[in-house]
Amino acid sequence: MKKSILAMSLFTALYSGATMANLHINGFASIKGGMSTGSDKSLYGYTDELDFKNESLFAIQVRSDLGDRLSVTAQVMGRGSNDFDARFEWAFVSYDLTDNMTVNAGRLRTPFYIYSEFMDVGYAYEWSRVPRSVYGLGFDNIEGVSLYRTDQLGSFDSTLQILYGAFDGEAGFGSTQLQNLAGVSWELGQDWYRFRAAYFSAKVTIDTVALNPLFDGLTVSGLGDLAREMDFDDDKGTFFGLGLTVDRNDIIAVVEYNKVDVSGSLFAKRTNYFASVGYRINEFTPFVSYEREDWDAKSDIYQPFLPVLPSPGLRELVVGAVEGQAADTNTLNLGLRYDFHPSAAFKAQYSSQKNKLSDQRNDALVVGIDLVF
Repeated sequence: MKKSILAMSLFTALYSGATMANLHINGFASIKGGMSTGSDKSLYGYTDELDFKNESLFAIQVRSDLGDRLSVTAQVMGRGSNDFDARFEWAFVSYDLTDNMTVNAGRLRTPFYIYSEFMDVGYAYEWSRVPRSVYGLGFDNIEGVSLYRTDQLGSFDSTLQILYGAFDGEAGFGSTQLQNLAGVSWELGQDWYRFRAAYFSAKVTIDTVALNPLFDGLTVSGLGDLAREMDFDDDKGTFFGLGLTVDRNDIIAVVEYNKVDVSGSLFAKRTNYFASVGYRINEFTPFVSYEREDWDAKSDIYQPFLPVLPSPGLRELVVGAVEGQAADTNTLNLGLRYDFHPSAAFKAQYSSQKNKLSDQRNDALVVGIDLVF
C-alpha cells in the first residue's frame, strides 16, 4: 500500500511540473488468460483452473526532461500475480555526458539478456512471455549506476553498457544480497542481425531459511567446513551470456545462451539456452521455440565428507540439499501472434515442458493481448 501511494505521489509531482519540464508518459499492458491441460499439471503458475491474473500486468512510464542534459525516468507496474499492487520497476536519473554517452543512477534494469529492457513489454516480441528457462535468475533490477555508450564501429552499430550496483531482496533461494555487482554488456549489429555478449559478477550472500537448520546442525557436529562449502556467504557469483537476433525477409530468429554459477556454495552450475524462429505472413506471425535447462549439482561438495557424516539421516539431508539443485528440462513452445492493431497484438501460445529428472511433462495454453500506449 505504501508503495502504491509513493508511486502515485511521484506521478502527481511529475505531472504538476509539466509546465516547467518536457514530460513524456507512455505505458504498456498485457491481459492474459491461461490454464494447464490436466488436473495433475501446472506450469508457469497455471493450473487446470482458468486464470486471468497470473501473467497480466499494467505499467506506466514517465520521463521528464529537465533540460541541460538531465532527465528523470520512473516506471510503475502492477502485476496480476501481486493483485496489481503498483510498484517501482525503474526509477533513475540520467545525464548525457555527450551525444552518445549517458550516465544513469538509481533503480536500473540489469542488462543480463537481449530483452532485459523490454522483458515485461509483451508487444516487443512474438512470444507470450520471454523464455523462462533463460530469463530466470529471480531478480531483474538493481540499485546502482551505469554508463551507456553508442558508437559506429566501421559498418557496425555498437552499444556498450557498463554497470555497477547492488541488490537486496527476495530472489530464488530467499533473502538475497548482491554486493559489488559489476559487469558489461555489448551489442554489435548491422542491417538484419545483432550479436550480444554480457558478463557480470557479484558477491552473493543468501539467508536460506529452509537450509539454515541443516547448516547449524553440521556446524554443531564438527562439520563447519562442509556447512561453509554449502552456504551462501560472500561467495562469488558469475553470469555469462551470448545472444544473436536475426530479422530478415519476414524471418525472425533469436538464440540466447547463458551460464550462471555461485562458487563456494551448493548453487548448481547452470547452463541455459533457447532458440526461436518465426515467419511473418502479413499481420500473422507463427513461431516455434525450444528451451533447455541443464543444471549440474555440485556433488563434489559432499562426497569427501560422506565417511564422517555422523548419521544416515544427516547424510540424506546433505545429499538431498545439493542434488536437489539439479535440473534437466526441455520446453517446446508453439504460438501465433496476430497484429490486429498498430498498438496491440493478440497472441496464443502452447508450452510443453519435460522434466527429465522426474520423468514428468507439464503444459499450459495461454491467450491474450499485449499493447502499448
